[in-house]
Amino acid sequence: MRRFTLWVLLFTAVSSLCAAQLSNEEYVSKMEKEHATDEPVASPASQVIPEIEIVALDATYAGIDGKDIVGYMAHPEGEIPKAGLVVIHEWWGLNDNVRAMARRLAGAGYLALAVDLYEGEVAEDRTDASRLARASGERTEQILDNLGQAIEHLRSAGVERIGVIGWCFGGGWSLRTALAFPDQVDATVIYYGRLTTDQDELQSLSSPVLGIFGALDEGIPVATVREFQAALDALDKEAAIHIYEDADHAFANPSGTRYNETAAEDAWAKTLAFFTQHMN
Repeated sequence: MRRFTLWVLLFTAVSSLCAAQLSNEEYVSKMEKEHATDEPVASPASQVIPEIEIVALDATYAGIDGKDIVGYMAHPEGEIPKAGLVVIHEWWGLNDNVRAMARRLAGAGYLALAVDLYEGEVAEDRTDASRLARASGERTEQILDNLGQAIEHLRSAGVERIGVIGWCFGGGWSLRTALAFPDQVDATVIYYGRLTTDQDELQSLSSPVLGIFGALDEGIPVATVREFQAALDALDKEAAIHIYEDADHAFANPSGTRYNETAAEDAWAKTLAFFTQHMN
């Protein structure tokens, strides 16, 4: 039995409580509205070329129900870094734009593993993304197993400290990863992901959190972000929450048409500074 199985079983109950605040169906419906005119084209965020030489390749990092799960791993050329990142895709899936972000993070000095929570499927349009995100609500245990094995894969590569980062759909799973594996995650970055504001659920959080949100986002509204921040403050959790006034949902996504250059670049600078502070 893999070392993370117990965490998966324990966290399934926690996930059901989270769903009570906002069901998966309600969440996906909100995302459908946010992405109503969007498409998974490359955004400027995924067009930045690393300034150092990068080694990148597809990597089988997990096995679920007899199926190999293939992600994408990138790191600086030479010695493997001691700090690794689990990189979680948007609701579009693990596409070339998310792979480019893994390379960009590798260029910042990390061993980046972009996971595949859709197990081989990638959305070509909003209809596909809705279907995949909706189906994920029935696969909580599998997804947590997937993420646990990703952490284990990074450990097996020699990584000593692990961070997690995700956008949109992936931002929500970034938080869930930190809650499910508190002894394994050292830093958590959430880009406008699905939140829980329940203090009982957030109690297990042990890593510092960087939260990036847009004031115009109706899918992850500011009121919910403020409640999330208040819950973390009440629990004395270390968190830095930033709300960009002129930014909408998905404003820094690797894929999509909603990119906001000013907000996205500032958020990226904060992301790298956060990882430097807590991972090095």
